[in-house]
Amino acid sequence: MVVFPHCKINLGLRVLNKRPDGFHNIETIFYPIHWQDVVEIIPSNSNINFTSSGISIDGNPTANLCLKAFDLLKVDFPALPSCNIHLHKNIPIGAGLGGGSSDGSAVLSLLNEMFDLNISISRLEEYAVQLGSDCPFFLHKKPMLAQGRGELLSPIELSLAEYAIVVINPLIHINTGWAFSQLQLNNKNAYSLTEIITNPIASWQNLLKNDFEPAIFNAHPAIETLKQQLIDEGALYASMSGSGSSVFGIFEKKIEFAKKLPFTYVLHWV
Repeated sequence: MVVFPHCKINLGLRVLNKRPDGFHNIETIFYPIHWQDVVEIIPSNSNINFTSSGISIDGNPTANLCLKAFDLLKVDFPALPSCNIHLHKNIPIGAGLGGGSSDGSAVLSLLNEMFDLNISISRLEEYAVQLGSDCPFFLHKKPMLAQGRGELLSPIELSLAEYAIVVINPLIHINTGWAFSQLQLNNKNAYSLTEIITNPIASWQNLLKNDFEPAIFNAHPAIETLKQQLIDEGALYASMSGSGSSVFGIFEKKIEFAKKLPFTYVLHWV
């Protein structure tokens, strides 16, 4: 069976404080977009096997969230047969789009479906959070207010279907742990995120902030330049997604850029 894990953008991202467990409490709106990877799972009579294609994945393949997802379920479902798992990677890595988290969550869902494990969505969320704080979101296909580590989810009413979303990744890998270490925490927020998004999108730019931007822009000025370019090209709202490095702009309609982007950048329309 084949599934197409989607990624996300963050509409606002507030890092509130550091927790005793070493994680941070955050508040953000996860919005799903249709930039997708491909995951195929085929039952196997031999050992579990993971392969990948597309964008190169650095590091030990055994650390991939797809395999970790399989291993999590295998503990509680020993009869789960071995599988060949293939990931075709389209979503940039270390880009603030949650592609890896989405892949891991997709494997949980697909194994549940393929082998009739009858795991409830709430239980799948418990497995998913063991893979990563934002993984539970990718079990859903709708916008969510995320709190806690990112795993406490509340559905919100928001549709950007009538707009064009342009996502640009400058092929700069941002380490999430490093990004958190650079933060200057500030909890003074006049409006909640859910209040802000009820206003016209054109008003979001001065209200809907990503707390990672100052540190990331300081370390990588090219990312700030990309954000400003989207604003200059007419974006109603532009921001960095997650801890970077991708930036996105929300436009009233699909446009042609007045200035050409460097060919090394990945440009995606939604």
